[in-house]
Amino acid sequence: MRFLPAITLLLLFISCKKEIKPLTAQQIIDKTIENAGGKKYETATINFTFRDIKYSSKRNKGLFEYSRTYTDSIGEVNDVLNNDEFKRFINAQKIDLPDSTATKYANSVNSVHYFVQLPYGLNDPAVKKELLGEAEIIDKKYYEVKVTFAQDGGGTDHEDEYMYWIAKDNFTVDYFAYKFYTDEGGIRFRKAYNPRMVNGIRFVDYENYKLEPWQSVDLKTVDELFDAEKLELLSKIKTEDISVEILGNN
Repeated sequence: MRFLPAITLLLLFISCKKEIKPLTAQQIIDKTIENAGGKKYETATINFTFRDIKYSSKRNKGLFEYSRTYTDSIGEVNDVLNNDEFKRFINAQKIDLPDSTATKYANSVNSVHYFVQLPYGLNDPAVKKELLGEAEIIDKKYYEVKVTFAQDGGGTDHEDEYMYWIAKDNFTVDYFAYKFYTDEGGIRFRKAYNPRMVNGIRFVDYENYKLEPWQSVDLKTVDELFDAEKLELLSKIKTEDISVEILGNN
């Protein structure tokens, strides 16, 4: 009879061990978004400056408006992208643009907001996620999550590929890389630094690296090239003057 408690504990241990399942790519992304701000994104007004241009995004549970404002030789330019269309204003007057030009400007506005507010966009409907495995970068363990895009809703750059290295201990995007095919193409690898929370939403700056040649490089191996110091620092990407207002204090 004295062996019963030990047997019971052993059975409980085996039972608990069986119940522990590896996280899926979707679960990892969900935890990462929650850690960075979660539902606060859904009703947030976010203002920031990037490369001396002022940006603003407004969301209200599915509706969005992204804008940028700057002044050049023709006056004040205000670009506005929302769920329905892209519009350009010069000195407060709406300008008619060819469709190709409007698409180019819209993509530019969307791209800046997308990168600044990562990881929020990783649950967009067109995003396809795949957990490739785990890695270790500078003695820290990471999930490797590959992201591609469906053609329907994935934008003009839907063929681009991304790899995210998400910390296993606290679900932060510390590194990511992407392969793009426009403007002769290339690979970029970004290392996050200067993390900070602004009214409940996480922001980071990046060291931006490139490598040549890139055509035959698998994104999954770019972290190894970074560790081996085989990447070239191209620039530093800084987001400044950030302010966040949450509608309804979600």
